[in-house]
Amino acid sequence: MIVTLTLNPSLDRTVVVPALTRGSVNRVSSARLDPGGKGVNVARALLANGVDARAVLPVGGPVGHQLVELLDGEGVTMTAVPVAAATRSNLTLSEPDGTVTKINEAGEPLAAHEIEQLADAVTGLAGPGDWAVLSGSVPPGVDDDVYAHLTRRFTEAGIEVAVDTSGPALMHAVDAGPALVKPNHDEVGEALGRQVRSLADAVDAAERVRKAGARTVLVSLGRDGAILAEDGGVWRGDCPIAERRSTVGAGDCLLAGFLAAGGAGSEALATALRWAAAAVERPGSGVPGPEDIAGRRAYVTDQIDDDRALTMPG
Repeated sequence: MIVTLTLNPSLDRTVVVPALTRGSVNRVSSARLDPGGKGVNVARALLANGVDARAVLPVGGPVGHQLVELLDGEGVTMTAVPVAAATRSNLTLSEPDGTVTKINEAGEPLAAHEIEQLADAVTGLAGPGDWAVLSGSVPPGVDDDVYAHLTRRFTEAGIEVAVDTSGPALMHAVDAGPALVKPNHDEVGEALGRQVRSLADAVDAAERVRKAGARTVLVSLGRDGAILAEDGGVWRGDCPIAERRSTVGAGDCLLAGFLAAGGAGSEALATALRWAAAAVERPGSGVPGPEDIAGRRAYVTDQIDDDRALTMPG
């Protein structure tokens, strides 16, 4: 069982425009509405590929009600915990060349007792050997060490913890010793106070995060694939993409694929990359299914060209 906890879920509206022109009227060529939030996306991707998973999330207000309806419509198994805060909405502007502009609301605070209710929901579903995925931004007004607190609680219960967040919350969580963290190159650089511009930088950053407390570090590099650092070694991998339609949720699908394949080793990295590549070729934050992933070939190596600069942006 893989249980995801999303403290700051969202309703994601994606609109496609021929070209975004600031200061003028932009005509929309297509639009879609998807459930959002990093942990929500991880659960959606897992369930779409037949992996036993459940999403735990706070919901509030009309947007929260609509989010639950969308998840129900997709057949997503979930525990929706009612809270006083209204669920946020996000907007993604997507251009045909793959350029994505995101406009995200910050969300609203959660009370301490509401966070404990969410944690109780996770421990009621996951047991020793299961995974709990703590994913996404920390809502305003919530302490930066919230994921660290949850990591310690779930780890003490024998649950394997994966964390995908950013800012101060990331390194607080690393200090708590999670089994896995999955930042992107910008997030790991910000957490360490340094820039990640090359593969050498990414490898060094991953190893630093491991030494700080995380057992396994999976760093997503956008167009340059991903770096995996764990006890067994360091690998880099990528997977060809025919057409980049939207990068929204690709990192979540990377994490979902990695966990679906066991959460360790080069083969899990290859699976993760296939899931992420399939996600990038889908519109909005839609998640890939088996038919989207089948036949893809990922390339993984432990021979890393340290001098190679990363392609920016991801």
